Amino acid sequence: MAEHAALGFDPAPGNPATVLALTRKLGASAKSLGEASRVVTDLVSHSSSWQGEAATAFRASLSKDLPRYLASAHTSLAEAARRLTGWHDTLVTHRELAARYEAQAAAAKTEEARADVRRLARELASEHAAAARRVSATLNAATDKLAPKEPGLLSSIWHKITEDPADALSNASAILGAIGAGVALFFPPAGLAIMLVGSGLSLAALAMHVSDAKFRKSLTDGFTKGQFDADFWKSSVTLLGDTAGSVPGVAAIASGAKAGTAAARAAMAAAPEASALSGLAPGTTAFRQAAWSTSDDLRQVESPLTGWALRSSSQDTRDRVGVLVATTGAVTAGCDYGSDNEDLEHGSTAVDGTRGVLDDAPSAIRKSGHVWSVLRP
Repeated sequence: MAEHAALGFDPAPGNPATVLALTRKLGASAKSLGEASRVVTDLVSHSSSWQGEAATAFRASLSKDLPRYLASAHTSLAEAARRLTGWHDTLVTHRELAARYEAQAAAAKTEEARADVRRLARELASEHAAAARRVSATLNAATDKLAPKEPGLLSSIWHKITEDPADALSNASAILGAIGAGVALFFPPAGLAIMLVGSGLSLAALAMHVSDAKFRKSLTDGFTKGQFDADFWKSSVTLLGDTAGSVPGVAAIASGAKAGTAAARAAMAAAPEASALSGLAPGTTAFRQAAWSTSDDLRQVESPLTGWALRSSSQDTRDRVGVLVATTGAVTAGCDYGSDNEDLEHGSTAVDGTRGVLDDAPSAIRKSGHVWSVLRP
């Protein structure tokens, strides 16, 4: 403030030398990006200057958007450098004018003359601030194009779903299973319906995972090559979860099919002169009733380990523990759509694997045995 003692304020704050240094750095960066953009564009466009297997592999590893991003960054930095050059010139002019006003204020003989100079200085300060806001806005607009924006939460979730629909089905099944278990505490029919949908999604996920060559390879490499890495354990846990989750749905369909077929045959035997369609209505009804009854029975089948651990607890407590166990699956499924954190992913796999070994697998085995006892001739 000492250098503007007569005016009492600095009408044009800023350091032209600092702005000029930044301008030169931006200009150099823009030049480098321009050269990188040109080189990458030539490589991606299969330039004759580099051919062969190494060139093909390198081009395959490049993002198709990289040349566009480099060109955009070059344009943005060049524009920022140009804008800062203009701001430097404006700053120099304003500071020269501010220095002149300071000298005039210091030399003023009367308070009225000093007030006139201060009025001019305030006008300069207002103009200087407006110019600073304008250049700031243009710089912000330029930097917005420097790199692709991180996707928003919904965009990121949608990308992960479309990238791996099989995993998305597994996750949706786990989430619906937890919701269904919770709803079943208060409204058993509604909860059962939700869990049946979740089981159907598990069956679809199982089919998609088994048909995926990459998924199968991560499993077979573990047994044939000893590659018991993170991919192997994740695939193993996923396969266990899909299989266990699909058991109620498969059991309901099998039980319904058996009852429906028997009812249809009985109806056609009772009226042999009728068409084959006469067995459709009773068969459909029997299918629905048997499938629902089997699903309700399986809903109440608990894991042997859980039953043993809670053998002295009330049924209400057991039901709530079942909901809690199902909720851990929903939580780990939701973690798949969070940030890409390797430790979090490994932790989720460990939790799912522990739950699968201690609860899902024993429960699925007991449910399968229960269904087999009903289905066998």
